[in-house]
Amino acid sequence: MQDLMVTKRDGRKEKIDLEKIHRVVIWAAEGLQNVSVSQVELKAHIQFYEGIKTADIHETLIKSAADLISEDAPDYQYLAARLAIFHLRKRAFDSYEPPHLMTHVARMVDDKRYDKHLLEDYSEAEFNELNDYLDHGRDMNFSYVAVKQLEGKYLVQNRVTGEIFESPQILYMLVAACLFAGYPKSTRLDYVKRFYDACSLFKLSLPTPIMAGVRTPTRQFSSCVLIESDDSLDSINATASAIVKYVSQRAGIGINAGRIRALGSPIRQGEAFHTGCIPFYKHFQTAVKSCSQGGVRGGAATLFYPLWHLEVESLLVLKNNRGVEENRVRHLDYGVQLNKLMYQRLIKGQNITLFSPHEVPGLYDAFFADQDEFERLYVKYEQDDSIRKQTIKAVELFGLLASERASTGRIYIQNVDHCNTHSPFDPAVAPVKQSNLCLEIALPTKPLSDVNDDKGEIALCTLSAFNLGALENLDELENLADLIVRALDNLLDYQDYPIEAARQASLSRRTLGVGVTNFAYYLAKNGVRYSDGSANGLVHKTFEAIQYYLLKASNELAKELGACSKFDETTYSKGLLPIDTYKREVDDFCEEPLHYFWETLRTDIREFGLRNSTLTALMPCETSSQITNSTNGIEPPRGYVSVKASKDGVMKQVVPEYSELKDDYELLWDIPSNDGYLQLTGIMQKFVDQSISANTNYDPANFPGEKVPMKLLLKDLLTAYKYGVKTLYYHNTRDGATDQHDDMGCESGACKL
Repeated sequence: MQDLMVTKRDGRKEKIDLEKIHRVVIWAAEGLQNVSVSQVELKAHIQFYEGIKTADIHETLIKSAADLISEDAPDYQYLAARLAIFHLRKRAFDSYEPPHLMTHVARMVDDKRYDKHLLEDYSEAEFNELNDYLDHGRDMNFSYVAVKQLEGKYLVQNRVTGEIFESPQILYMLVAACLFAGYPKSTRLDYVKRFYDACSLFKLSLPTPIMAGVRTPTRQFSSCVLIESDDSLDSINATASAIVKYVSQRAGIGINAGRIRALGSPIRQGEAFHTGCIPFYKHFQTAVKSCSQGGVRGGAATLFYPLWHLEVESLLVLKNNRGVEENRVRHLDYGVQLNKLMYQRLIKGQNITLFSPHEVPGLYDAFFADQDEFERLYVKYEQDDSIRKQTIKAVELFGLLASERASTGRIYIQNVDHCNTHSPFDPAVAPVKQSNLCLEIALPTKPLSDVNDDKGEIALCTLSAFNLGALENLDELENLADLIVRALDNLLDYQDYPIEAARQASLSRRTLGVGVTNFAYYLAKNGVRYSDGSANGLVHKTFEAIQYYLLKASNELAKELGACSKFDETTYSKGLLPIDTYKREVDDFCEEPLHYFWETLRTDIREFGLRNSTLTALMPCETSSQITNSTNGIEPPRGYVSVKASKDGVMKQVVPEYSELKDDYELLWDIPSNDGYLQLTGIMQKFVDQSISANTNYDPANFPGEKVPMKLLLKDLLTAYKYGVKTLYYHNTRDGATDQHDDMGCESGACKL
């Protein structure tokens, strides 16, 4: 081994220096528990060969350490991460020591990798101050899976050659510098430093579009884009065009196609008959898959339609593996829209009548805007023999819905009445008609009449999350809420809008969606559980604090800069708050009182308004949770060690504080039913003004014949509805297939953080 020749980065050959390798591994192991330097070296040495490149030696050491990550030795995730950071900096800077911030920025601007405004907006003195504030030692706080995600998705790089051009702390500092560049010079460095600290110390979690894009010349950072299609060729083509533009700029797409008329409808007074929804859904699928997202991820979309659509039986099966290509559209996910009347028909054992939306005037609009009017029209049209319709037993239709949701995992649920009755928007003027890729956004849309239409409304939502596990106490949320509301609000003015309908909607509504991550760790460290009600009070207090402080921050910003121009289309403008419109059934299992000054806030909001129409949305946080070494969003972990699949291979992530809290975590498949989880979701939804990426989970081994009863699937849908839950995301089944979701999910489409 001592005589082995290695190839240096510059091409020179020299004898291997095992002592140097040893020193690097010892450095990486410092202060870690239950790690063996010799074991890492031994595992790596087996893979050394004559002429090996020094870069490959680094990669081999990293992989050797990563392979040793386990429940018994979780600290190998930090040893592997430190080795990976060492390697990353060598690749980026040809040195372990990063360059001065301004020198680095100037070079990157010259290479057109960073936005030139950084040099125009900040002076040399300011760069010096920020450079001195940078703490590159925080790179040592990342776990291995975090470094691999940073390398794969976030750090500025040449995705063809694999060259990397920056390190994580530079990323965080420059994101902060970009977002607060427009602030007065007297205050902005304070905001930049505070925001840098909040992100680099993992108090705040930022979404993929912001992490990968802010500081580069590409200025589109909204995670979620909601596009509604009308029932016309011009509108359908305008929708497809908008999809292509936003998929290419890292956004995840929600498509509302519920207005499209059913198969066999007459066109031009019967000159032709309509081909129905499926060909147009295929058109949208092609648009979604036409662009990769700069190597960051592939495009993805969820398409929405009402349960009472005449073609619903054909639409519900579009994702399954049976059938032929002509009658399947498998590369989209689907959101099925329900309301109280649909559930009532199920409970009473009655029928559901299916219509083509264009043949029942006013029904489609009332479905979202006015529940009483919807029911009046629905019953009226059921009794009108001149209208084409089909009748099906509600239990059969819901059975088909539940069956397809179970078999594919990805037929989602939107309760459109909850989205409008417990909403920040007045449904009479700004109804919510769809959600997004991951079912946590609930914003108004209007269809485009053509590609240049500026009267339509494309809704964008800009996301981030509080890392609950990093909070010392709920009072910290006041400062963090102020920081994140200001940063995301600045982003709305900072970014570009490829479509006018999106620009107008974004700047008039200024919608934000701040969620949470590391919820399972938060419960574990507080000694409470998902399943037994013990977490209900804590969750109520926590989400009350989140919504209160975010509203307060937006209200303070409105005092400075003015309310958003469409504030009058919100229920907030009428003095209504989320605590006024939630489902009172939540009080049956959570008696926690309110702890904050809501009446004072109500008065301030009525007087000064809000800068932002929405403030909260709970997203899945799949990738961003890996950066902050957190448990995903609000979800229980599947195991103490999670296996994360990516294009770089399989990586292991250990739950936070595993050694100390092992007995306090409640693992997904140890939770006996969805009841406790749905209660917690209902409590969160009481305060969350948009929606929640909430999942239902089933282990067939717990049921006779390993078959989950249909009765239980329907009970859980009804329970979620009863508690006011607006949307349901994945249906997870413990069967080895749908038990894991690849990156085609929300993160691949951006709305996961």
